[in-house]
Amino acid sequence: MSSPADPLSLFLPAGWLYREPRGGGARPWLPPRRAWFVLTRDSLDQFSSSGKGARRLGSLVLTSLCSVTGPERRPKETGLWSVTVSGRKHSVRLCSPRQAEAERWGVALREVIASMAPLETPTQLLLRDIQESYGDPEAVALIYRRNPILRHTSGALYAPLLPLPYGVSAPGPGYAPLREEAVRLFLALQALEGARRPGPLMQGVLQTCRDLPALRDELFLQLAKQTSGPAGPPGPPATQDPAALRYWQLLTCMSCTFRPGGPVRGHLLGHLERTEQALPDSELAEYARFIRKALGRTRGRELVPSLAEISALSRRQELLCTVHCPGGGACPVAIDSHTTAGEVARELVGRLGLTRSRNAFALYEQRGPQERALAGGTLVADVLTRFENLAVEEAGLEDPPDSGWRLCLRLHGPLHPEGLSSDGHELPFLFEQAQALLLRGRPSPPDDTLRAQAALRLRSLHRDFSPRAPLPRLDRLLPTSAPPREDPLRPVPRPPRSAALLAGAIWSPALAKRRAERARRGGAGRTAGSVAREGGGGAGTAAAVLGGWKRLRGMGRAEAMAAYLALAAQCPGFGAARYDVLELSTEPGGGAPQKLCLGLGAKAMSLSRPGETQPVHSVSYGRVAACQLMGPHTLALRVGESQLLLQSPQVEEIMQLVNAYLANPSPARPSSSPPPCQDLPDTSPPSQHPGLDEPQGQSGCLGQLQD
Repeated sequence: MSSPADPLSLFLPAGWLYREPRGGGARPWLPPRRAWFVLTRDSLDQFSSSGKGARRLGSLVLTSLCSVTGPERRPKETGLWSVTVSGRKHSVRLCSPRQAEAERWGVALREVIASMAPLETPTQLLLRDIQESYGDPEAVALIYRRNPILRHTSGALYAPLLPLPYGVSAPGPGYAPLREEAVRLFLALQALEGARRPGPLMQGVLQTCRDLPALRDELFLQLAKQTSGPAGPPGPPATQDPAALRYWQLLTCMSCTFRPGGPVRGHLLGHLERTEQALPDSELAEYARFIRKALGRTRGRELVPSLAEISALSRRQELLCTVHCPGGGACPVAIDSHTTAGEVARELVGRLGLTRSRNAFALYEQRGPQERALAGGTLVADVLTRFENLAVEEAGLEDPPDSGWRLCLRLHGPLHPEGLSSDGHELPFLFEQAQALLLRGRPSPPDDTLRAQAALRLRSLHRDFSPRAPLPRLDRLLPTSAPPREDPLRPVPRPPRSAALLAGAIWSPALAKRRAERARRGGAGRTAGSVAREGGGGAGTAAAVLGGWKRLRGMGRAEAMAAYLALAAQCPGFGAARYDVLELSTEPGGGAPQKLCLGLGAKAMSLSRPGETQPVHSVSYGRVAACQLMGPHTLALRVGESQLLLQSPQVEEIMQLVNAYLANPSPARPSSSPPPCQDLPDTSPPSQHPGLDEPQGQSGCLGQLQD
């Protein structure tokens, strides 16, 4: 027992507690036994009584790797409050009927464990010796030869190479305690040597390290051990073994996904340097150089590499991704694990000759009508991994979506249609994007503007009107209107038996054949009005569009596209974006955050409640004094003398778009009454957009079509 003169003994409890017998978790019918527990500076002891000479029932040696969990209550088993102390070989569960006493023991145990010096494993001591002998290659080689723990082995690993806490359960279902998971990782590494498809196994190992960050340095050391060769630093036998390359390939994937800790990083860089010096012209040296460069660029990933990326990294090659452009075009782009969305957007802008354009462009992820801008610092490799995971999840659905996710280059911010060259790529690029947004109802301009844009679209695609030209489909020119609301079905009374027999007697095969022939002739002779109704309009819409097309005879293709963009730029909702945000109160005790929808239009921003059209806040950009980040997911907007705090995982994208609108000098920003929420897309019917008729009446093209 501790001496009374020891100052630490004043904080070490001793008392009667219940202890769960060994194996009590597997045998819950065994009742807990009462014992006298004494906590010292380095152990937890159990005695049969509190007097001198009492028989010792057990002892648990405490180290810095021991862990304490609890207190927790098990009402179905004992009804006692329990605290569990996990050691190297076994665990002890202390039980008490009083919660306060269990908490007192838990706090004391944690304080004792925290006061102990950190425990170092033999591997850590050897890493220190190697670091101290860095300038002496013979001494380093001698350390490798005398210590098999540093070299490649085909046997099992029974303990982790780094100090991991005892008994700490890993987060998430399916994971064992950390020390057991470290041993499982080494078994997975050895399974790579004979795996027919190593990609999924590598991805599973990487996913384990993502879920359990404490195992990342452990895996780096295990891979350094398995790539060191049976006789120490890599030699000729290791280069001739195809299975040895699997370890180098996984180490390549690890270096492009995670950053090792300080001591492990130093040892790994020294291992790579020794490999390059020992085998300068070998494939292993190529892997070592690739890994060393990757360690200097890796800053952490949100997701583990996809199977396609793992395959490319195993060959030390770049990954080829496809970025789609408006109008059906696509551009292949070579990326690596560190390429960002901003870098890809800048490369494509340079390819398309849009470097000097006043318009801003960004990379988007899109599936059908859904699209979202990617922040400039987003890793494209993480986006491709997310696409792969979503495809795997949706493959098991009964009704999977028709189209998958893809990367697209889009206009990001206000539209500047002025001064676009007819020979470059920018005019058709913006023209196709405006048409795609129009078909989705973003924005929803008045009917006369829709007809004018449809006529301009026909003029740019099919030149002058010709009676012999095939009738175009209006659903590719105008947004499809919402289907009419159907009345609820009413139960149809069952006819009497005699009526059913009479109906069967009248309905003859000849009558059915004549009705089918009549329906076939009626379908073949569809008019422009029927086609227009399929596209969401009526016969008047089709006639107006065709009439406008006729009056545009002689207009050039570039002129038609420019006029189309001019009409689109006049729509307040063009290019607007919506984000789900939380509004934080700026006053102390202001209440819980409020879930709102932030809309960024061409002239104003608005905050509305989900599902409502009327805004809670609406302000023009001319009244916004500043927009800046206040935290990882918090954005501050200063409007006049007040401040608005918004929280969203897309704050970087929101700030980028707001600053783009603030820096836009072309549109006149109203300084008086702010625009209503109908200025934003998908929040109200087209007829509720105020102020559209006046600017569009000033357009010469629209006036020409309405003559």
